[in-house]
Amino acid sequence: MSGHNQFELLRQRRFAPFFLTQSLGAFNDNVFRNATLALVAFQMGLDGAQVLWYTNFAPALFILPFFLFSATAGQLAEKYEKTRIIRAVKVFEIAVMSIAAIGFLGHMPALLMVVLFLMGLHSTVFGPIKYSILPQALHPQELVGGNGLVETGTALAILFGMMLGGWVMGFSIGPVLASIAVVAIALAGYAASRAIPLAPATSPGLKINFNPLTETWRTVRLCTQQQAVFNSVLGISWFWFFGTALTAQLPDYARDYLGGGLSLNLLALGVFSVGTGIGSLLCEKLSGRTVEIGLVPLGALGISAAAIDLYFAHPGSAMVRELDVAGFLAQHGSWRVLLDLGLVGMFGGFFLVPLYALVQNRTPRGQLSRVIAGNNILNAAFIVAASVFGWASQQTGFHVFGHWLPMPALTVPQVFLVIGLLNALVAIYIFTLVPEFLMRFLSWLVIKTLYRLRVEGIENLPDEGPALIVCNHVSYIDALLIGGAVPRPARFVMYYRIFRTFGFAWMFKAAKAIPIAGAKEDPALMEKAFDDVDAALADGQLVCIFPEGALTRDGEVAKFRGGVERILARRPVPVVPMALRGMWASIWSRRGSRLRLLRIPGRLRAHVGLVVGPPIAAADASAAALEAIVKGLRGDNP
Repeated sequence: MSGHNQFELLRQRRFAPFFLTQSLGAFNDNVFRNATLALVAFQMGLDGAQVLWYTNFAPALFILPFFLFSATAGQLAEKYEKTRIIRAVKVFEIAVMSIAAIGFLGHMPALLMVVLFLMGLHSTVFGPIKYSILPQALHPQELVGGNGLVETGTALAILFGMMLGGWVMGFSIGPVLASIAVVAIALAGYAASRAIPLAPATSPGLKINFNPLTETWRTVRLCTQQQAVFNSVLGISWFWFFGTALTAQLPDYARDYLGGGLSLNLLALGVFSVGTGIGSLLCEKLSGRTVEIGLVPLGALGISAAAIDLYFAHPGSAMVRELDVAGFLAQHGSWRVLLDLGLVGMFGGFFLVPLYALVQNRTPRGQLSRVIAGNNILNAAFIVAASVFGWASQQTGFHVFGHWLPMPALTVPQVFLVIGLLNALVAIYIFTLVPEFLMRFLSWLVIKTLYRLRVEGIENLPDEGPALIVCNHVSYIDALLIGGAVPRPARFVMYYRIFRTFGFAWMFKAAKAIPIAGAKEDPALMEKAFDDVDAALADGQLVCIFPEGALTRDGEVAKFRGGVERILARRPVPVVPMALRGMWASIWSRRGSRLRLLRIPGRLRAHVGLVVGPPIAAADASAAALEAIVKGLRGDNP
């Protein structure tokens, strides 16, 4: 693939102004929210009950618009040009932040609560555009890197926004500084939005339904049309539950278990945010610039392991109090706590970025904004559920039908343990429903462990629609290599004896491989295989065959058999030729099969390649022509 990396997008107009606009929006949200909470809690002389009411009411007000207006926002982003909506949203932000300035200067918490609701509305309208505009601005191989930058920018904007909002309110003229800050950031966001290139409407003929109840239901149902997309949406929403449940406990954790105050809370949140940013940025490197959902199981496993270890790192209350950052770092076990928080964030990036990229990659363009809106609705529901869970987990019991039902209150470390275990159970459930996640993880793991795979020409693979992939057959793991390199799921035609291999049959079934036999072995199974191939192509899927019919015995490309012509005669779809390079020396090939284990030391992490040629029309794709093309792609590197 190209050696370009995601950071080059920050110098390109098709991405940089949008990245800056969305980062400034998240930054301003958190400057305003934290400044509001600091004003209410420390500068207005309110009693404890009033402060508690405002601090608990504020998050509910911000999240409410996501339930009320997400469905409408998704329709607007689909029907109209997105950049104009972004600019209108930024003008709205300037007006709202001007009202916020009045609230700060006049010490009017009720007005600030109204502003908080309006900023929630601002985020609701911007949300569907935030992720649906990326596939219009970026190439498919840039989606992972672009999403990684967006997640990193958002995580850091939230962190620095919280820091700035609390910091300015520490001054005697805090309300004045906060007023200047929020209006200035809103103006900067609008200025950045002026440079975003146009993003045409993806469904201009859409008829907007303004009924929030019926359209919300339709929008959520739209997410369920593809199982992989829907489970990705559920995975994203679950991460919001996990992240909300974890970060909501950090203030109490910093005070009661780490022995510090605001500075340690910010340190813990900062480490988590930086970890999320690092994980998000690493996704492009680890995935080879494809939508590599194999990282999702790795992320889920890492999140659970780090969260569970966070419980064991510091299960008891702090022995000392009022520690600053330096004092905390000098304590035994402090670095383990920070490492766990950083790893939770990093593996969270591995989990989240590929899921967003999959939703963008697999959802039809004319539905993507509405699917993202549906995702935002579910995100909001999971955030509310996480808040309820965090509160309920620390209660000693509840009144149920007039009877007191006692229950043990969980400590904060125990909450970390519980959500770590819950995350593992949710991950297992999702991967059971969609085995593709686990299959891609196994492919990714094998490829990264055994080889350094270089893929060339992956842009020649169509982003959607049916296609027949033909490739030379060199080793027993060719399907694993191709399946891990191709961003779309592919159905592989496989010799039935291999398909039924003991211990691996479940994996081949999960991958929806198509077993085939020779005409003399099992003519019925052969006919069924051709029927299954045709049905998959009719459904718009990718099907991969190895026209040689068997592994090469000498490293050369054998004669292509006529099965490929039979498939195309029945279903004339584009043919994508591919060639594997460097696999003949692999321990998985038939070269010197009795001595293959002796090749492990020299072949571990060996350089191998997959070259993808331009699509060939079915009318031009004879077996002989395809054989010649694959030989040319492979070159002299068997």
